Amino acid sequence: RSDVVVLCFSLANPNSLRHVKTMWYPEIKHFCPRTPIVLVGCQLDLRYADLDAVNRARRPLAKPIKPSDILPPERGHEVAQELGVPYYETSVVAQFGVKDVFDNAIRAALVSRRHLQFWKSHLRKMQRPLLQAPFLPPKPPPPLIQVPDAPPGLGGGPAALFQAPLCADVVFQLQGGHRVFAHRVFLATACSRFYDLFTLEGPPGTPGEGDGGTRDLSAWGRGFLSLRWEEVAEPAAGRERRMAVVAMDRAVRPEPLRAVLEYLYTGRLERPHADLRQEITKAFHVRRANRVKECLAKGVFADVVFRVDDGVVPAHKPLLIAGCDWMRAMFRGGFRESYAQEVSLPGTNCACLRAVLDFLYTGVFTPTPDLDAMELLILTDRLCLPRLQALTEQYAVDELLRAFMQRVEIDEQVIIYLEMTQFHNAHQLAAWCLHYICTNYNRVCRRFPREMKFMSPENQAHFERHRWPPVWYLKEEDLYLRSKKEREREEQLQRKQHPRSKWCFWRPS
Repeated sequence: RSDVVVLCFSLANPNSLRHVKTMWYPEIKHFCPRTPIVLVGCQLDLRYADLDAVNRARRPLAKPIKPSDILPPERGHEVAQELGVPYYETSVVAQFGVKDVFDNAIRAALVSRRHLQFWKSHLRKMQRPLLQAPFLPPKPPPPLIQVPDAPPGLGGGPAALFQAPLCADVVFQLQGGHRVFAHRVFLATACSRFYDLFTLEGPPGTPGEGDGGTRDLSAWGRGFLSLRWEEVAEPAAGRERRMAVVAMDRAVRPEPLRAVLEYLYTGRLERPHADLRQEITKAFHVRRANRVKECLAKGVFADVVFRVDDGVVPAHKPLLIAGCDWMRAMFRGGFRESYAQEVSLPGTNCACLRAVLDFLYTGVFTPTPDLDAMELLILTDRLCLPRLQALTEQYAVDELLRAFMQRVEIDEQVIIYLEMTQFHNAHQLAAWCLHYICTNYNRVCRRFPREMKFMSPENQAHFERHRWPPVWYLKEEDLYLRSKKEREREEQLQRKQHPRSKWCFWRPS
């Protein structure tokens, strides 16, 4: 004979709860008519688990668990109330409810013995099975911003630009009719000697310069003969462009010169000593990044000007082409911008464009105090720069968290960010905003009911599925509090109806 029967079913299988009523409860009552029963719902953790991950971890032929299979707490309470038994929920994974089941099963067994062993005083003081407080699922962690590795790009970077010198502005004239095309900004930022050479004399037409003439370089450096400016046909586009023509000594051969120039473009050494090569390459890129920032700030060697909403920003076509496929397509194709000195770029501002140029030139994102993260995200979406977009998303999240830690309200800003990021393909920041609203759903709805009401149907469906605390927990908590008050009221009435026994001649002092 059993003292108590614990009747379990799976919260992820509606059939198991149906069998409780139709099969197991009648069987128990037939064989153990006076034995108390405790109804237990198992696998509570599946209510908030990632069902896709759970299904992948199960056996190959196991039936997948669908969201519609998960039973809400009220289904278990309805069956328990219909059968007249206490109800508990457990999860071994979450370590919840197991002790409650054992403790209250013991209480149910002892309470059922009162009418058989009425002379035992400790049974009269035994409480009936207690109510179970609802289980609050753990707060889901915010999504992490994943920054992709720098892609090689459609053009392949500086090395490919040297092999196919699009928008070249300097040509080295060697003996025997050999020509080597290059870009001043790459050479000048990599080598101070070339910087001095190209700042000796700019292209004709700048203030204080004449229309031509050849500058003798024989005394300036060995191997260099002269520098002049003239119209030269571009090897890539075929149209003429004013370039700096540097005549070289007959001792300079084409292959060694190309090898030196390629190193100035890429900073890579093809040598067996890996440690030495790594140190040299690192130092090269550090010096070059500093010179590139200087050229960007001063506009030295700039060959194009971008006109934005609040001003103009000088830039360098070679660096843009090497770092951005969108820029490469614009400057190499048959577009008007490929030969224009000024390119209009409406819908952005100088701070955002300078941040983009700084990233394309150095590969590093350096935010400034006047930078608007959302404006920059819009620009990165236009220019198809996924790495910079991810870095900007991380910057926006850091700024929001910094404001939140300083007790600044960010709810309205997050709502604005959500709509803008979804429209401009900033999916990682949009996911972070969705998570923030879901985990602060009640407060956000209370403060901004109109904005939440007019959210897209997809967003509203996401909030309903992922809000925290979930709806089922709020309902369960409300039921628990009401049941607890009702039980306290019943116990208070019982104490009034059955006061404690007193001795016949005893009087309280």
